Amino acid sequence: MSKSKNKSILNKLFESKNTHKEEAPEINKEEFIKVLKSRRSVRIYNDEPVLEKDMKECLELALLAPNSSNLQPWEFYWVRNLDKKKKLVEYCLNQPAAQTAQELVVCVARHDFWKINAQRMLSIFKEKENKVPKSALTYYKKIVPLAYNQGPLGIYGIIKKIIVLFRGINTPTPREPSNTNDMKIWAHKSTALACENLMLSLRAYGYDSCPWKVLIQRELKNFSNCQEKHK
Repeated sequence: MSKSKNKSILNKLFESKNTHKEEAPEINKEEFIKVLKSRRSVRIYNDEPVLEKDMKECLELALLAPNSSNLQPWEFYWVRNLDKKKKLVEYCLNQPAAQTAQELVVCVARHDFWKINAQRMLSIFKEKENKVPKSALTYYKKIVPLAYNQGPLGIYGIIKKIIVLFRGINTPTPREPSNTNDMKIWAHKSTALACENLMLSLRAYGYDSCPWKVLIQRELKNFSNCQEKHK
């Protein structure tokens, strides 16, 4: 088999003449190292307020985190209503970090967002008309649904799992996600990267933060309609 026949859709995408290129800006590495080394998971905060402008900018920076196929499987809720903040602190087991924090953000992994955001990408491509490589269109129209769509009752995932089981004997083959649990893990990974972006952004703006996994998950599922949501 020739090399050209053995190339994947990703090879074709990156080799396109229309592939976007941009110069990397100069970075002050010492300041970046300072941000990394000074980040702490603070458990008790003072009364210094977080500027609204800073918080919004840090949330926007969080959404620039790398994620699979740019499908952004997350929701960020900035909880600003006082009654809801009190309830959220209760859900966080009244930990000091939650009680004393000036701001609270709920980060939700959404494995079911892949289809919505794939359509958004195609809408953006449509606006750019002929500036988008055909391989990119093919990727979002065919490869993304093939990879992430599990089908009704997970039937597509089962079929894919059987196919890749045999294909993978002799050929390197992506094996996941093949069910809903795999999709949840996929979403959690990307959301964790976005959370890291948020924490590092806050540190760069001069604020401290503390991540924690909420243990009272059932109650948190009903915690919705917050004032600020970032996707």
